[in-house]
Amino acid sequence: MKRRTFTGAASALALSFTLVTTAVADTKKYTIALIPGLTTDAFYITMKKGAQAAADALGVDLVFQGAPDFNPVTQVPVLDAVIARHPDAILIAPTDKVQLIEPLKKANEAGIPVITVDTFIGTGVYQTGAGDGDFPLSYIASDNVLGGKMAARALAAAIGGEGKVYVSNVKPGISTTDQREQGFKDEMKANFPKITVLETQFNDDDANKAASQLQGVFARDADLKGVFGANLFSALGAGNGVQQAGQTGKIKVVAFDAPGSIVDNLKTGLVDVEIAQHPAEIGYYGVVSAFAHLTGHSIPVSIGTGFTIMDKSNIGDPAVAQYIYSE
Repeated sequence: MKRRTFTGAASALALSFTLVTTAVADTKKYTIALIPGLTTDAFYITMKKGAQAAADALGVDLVFQGAPDFNPVTQVPVLDAVIARHPDAILIAPTDKVQLIEPLKKANEAGIPVITVDTFIGTGVYQTGAGDGDFPLSYIASDNVLGGKMAARALAAAIGGEGKVYVSNVKPGISTTDQREQGFKDEMKANFPKITVLETQFNDDDANKAASQLQGVFARDADLKGVFGANLFSALGAGNGVQQAGQTGKIKVVAFDAPGSIVDNLKTGLVDVEIAQHPAEIGYYGVVSAFAHLTGHSIPVSIGTGFTIMDKSNIGDPAVAQYIYSE
C-alpha cells in the first residue's frame, strides 16, 4: 500500500477535536449544506458519510442536495434553491470552474460562507484579493496534480518505462481532471523520456465513447502501451476498449477513483492500477472547516487529503480496502 497525505489535513483533524468541545458550549444550531458534483456517484456518497460524521460530532444539521448528473446546467438551480434556504454555510463541488463563479457569488453576497470541495472555481487559490473567483474561504480536495503524477509513475512502471500512452479525459474545464492530466503529462515529460504521450482523447464522461476512442488510437498506433483514465468512466471505458481489441495485459490501464466495482475490475484485469482518493476526509474536513469559521476560528485556505494506490496484489488488504468508496 502507498498513501500520500498533504499539509493541512493533520491541522484540520487537530482542530476538529478542539471544535467538538466548542460545539458542546455553543448554543446555536448551525445548518451546513453540501452540494455534490452529482448525487449518485459513490465518491460523493462517501464524501457525504464523512461530512455526516463531522456533523454528528459537532451537533450540526447537514443538508445534502444535488443534481443527478455532473453538469452546471443542472447544478445551478440546485444551488439557487439552497441559497434561498439560507444555510449558515455551503460546501460545494462546482461542476465548472468558470460557469459556477457567478452563481456562487450570489451565496457570498447573501452572507453565506462558501467552501469548495473536490473541485474549485477560478484558479482554486482563494482569499488573495485577485480574480472574480477567489471569494470562497477554502478549497478542500485531493492534490489532483500530484494524483496525475502518481498515475504517470504507476503507468510507467507497468509498461517498463517506454512506449506510447495517452490520457482518456472527460472534457476541458473541469478543475480536477484538468489537473490530473496536467500532472500526468508533467511527470512523463520530466522523468520518462522514453515514453511518448499521444493526444488526449475527450469522451464527455461516456464510457462507450472512451472504449471506441481506445480502439481508434490503437488502430493508428499499434504499439500503444498504456492509457490513463482521468476519471473512472474514462478508465473503465478504455479498459473495455482494450478488451475488445484483444489487448488485455498488453495495453495497461491506470484508473482514478475506487467504487466497490474496482475490486472485480482489478482482479479481472480490466484495469491494472487504481488511484483512490479519500472522499470521506474531504467531507469531514469540509464540515469541520465550515463550523470552525462559523464559531470564530481561522481556517486554512486549502486542505489536501490523501491517496491510496490499489492493484491486484494489495486489494485484499483491509488497510487498503478501507478506501474503497461506499455504494
